[in-house]
Amino acid sequence: MNKVRIPEGYAPSLDAYNTQKAIAYIKQTFQQEFSDALHLKRVSAPLFVTEESGLNDNLNGYERPVSFDVPAVGENAQVVHSLAKWKRLALKRYGFTVGNGLYTDMNAIRRDEELDNLHSIYVDQWDWEKVITRETRTLDYLKLIVSAIVDAICNTCDRLRVRFPQLRTELCREVAFVTTQELEDRYPDYTAKEREDAFVKEHKTAFIMQIGGKLKSGKPHDGRAPDYDDWNLNGDIFFWDDLLNCAIEISSMGIRVDAESLDRQLTLAGCDDRRSLPFHKMLLEGELPLTIGGGIGQSRLCMLMMGCAHIGEVQSSIWDAETVRVCEAAGVRLL
Repeated sequence: MNKVRIPEGYAPSLDAYNTQKAIAYIKQTFQQEFSDALHLKRVSAPLFVTEESGLNDNLNGYERPVSFDVPAVGENAQVVHSLAKWKRLALKRYGFTVGNGLYTDMNAIRRDEELDNLHSIYVDQWDWEKVITRETRTLDYLKLIVSAIVDAICNTCDRLRVRFPQLRTELCREVAFVTTQELEDRYPDYTAKEREDAFVKEHKTAFIMQIGGKLKSGKPHDGRAPDYDDWNLNGDIFFWDDLLNCAIEISSMGIRVDAESLDRQLTLAGCDDRRSLPFHKMLLEGELPLTIGGGIGQSRLCMLMMGCAHIGEVQSSIWDAETVRVCEAAGVRLL
């Protein structure tokens, strides 16, 4: 069943030329705001990694990476799902010190993604990672970083409206923090997505915390790989979108696993076989820095700030015939 829905009476605020200008402005402005706030340096990053390295993100565990053989190397490679593990290794290799970090453009193909207004098989995001200390590996520090990211997003949106007066999106700077268990207790009869929508609609901007572990119901709020975020110190940043009448997840992030939490989460997730992979061995032996990091969706950020109804208005991808038909009928321009 096609899940694309275009709001009645919707019309793009910008023509094709100004849409491209606005996208470029958002990306340039946010990168500066964001990197300054978190003390990050831009680096180059891989599009693919070897299968044997264990560096690819397993996401929820069922998504199939795009794989191909590399005859010149004699190994199989995988297009990255994200750079969650690679970034932490890069911080060690590049000699980053405490309080500093990196960010990069991450481009991925998620072939098993279900397509709708917010989802595409093409993923573009800013992946970032920062070195922290044992003392800052806390919930308070996580909240501090979340607030800094939200401020950078809101600053960019404010500047965008000055540059393009046709745009009207205003975002709330005040972040409401809530755990997934608190959401389940508050909305026991709702699905996870319905809980997110109900809470974010009320608060406009929210950070939903502790994703990955099982709740009292016996089910996790959402899937999270066991080998990058500490499930007790992670979460997603959401903004409310009045046009689509739903919460939009802009960032998945968290304080990364240390040896203790990785050991625990690998067992809970039934992934003990990963202990022998190079990345995981280094982490379990305490050879990698303690870090915080995440990803921030570039296309989602653009569509939110520009008031777009479909992610295809701000990125080029492949769509099914019904999506193309629905968008054409509604006058929605897919890039």
